[in-house]
Amino acid sequence: MIVSRDGLIALAGLGSAAVLAAGFSFQYLGGLAPCELCLWQRWPHAGAVLLMVGALLLGGRMLPLAGLMTMIGSAGLGAYHTGVERHWWAGPDSCTAGAGLSGLSGADLLNPALATPVVLCDEVVWQMFGLSMASYNFLISLALAVLWAAALASGRADRWGWNG
Repeated sequence: MIVSRDGLIALAGLGSAAVLAAGFSFQYLGGLAPCELCLWQRWPHAGAVLLMVGALLLGGRMLPLAGLMTMIGSAGLGAYHTGVERHWWAGPDSCTAGAGLSGLSGADLLNPALATPVVLCDEVVWQMFGLSMASYNFLISLALAVLWAAALASGRADRWGWNG
C-alpha cells in the first residue's frame, strides 16, 4: 500500500497530537506532574501539529522540511532527557537532584506562595519495558521524522503550482 504525501503528513501530525494527548493524560488523569524537560519536549509536537495543518492546506516542500527538523529536534530533546534520567550527563540545574535549596532564604522556604512542587528531571516516574517516557519520546520522534522525510521526498507542487 502506498501512502500519499498528504497521508504521510497527516500521520506525522496526528502522531504528534497523540504524543501530546498521552502527555496530558499522564499529567491530568494519571497524576504524574511533568518536569521541566518533559514540558520542553511537548513544544516540538505542538509545532508539528500546526505544521501538519499548514502543509495540508498550502502544500509545498518547506513545511514538511520544517516538520522533519522539528522531529529531529524533538528526538534530540528525548535523547538528552533520557541521558539525564540515566545519569549519563548532567541536566539543567533547575530540575535535577543536585539543585538544592542554596539559593533560597529562610523566608522563601516558609512562603506558601512559593511552595510549588519540584519535579526532578533526573528521576524516572514511569517506565514500561525499561524505557521512560523520555525514551519513548525519542523513539516516537524518530519514527515521526521518518514520516516527515518520506512526505518531503514524495514532493509535490503546492496548491497554487509553486514549488517552494
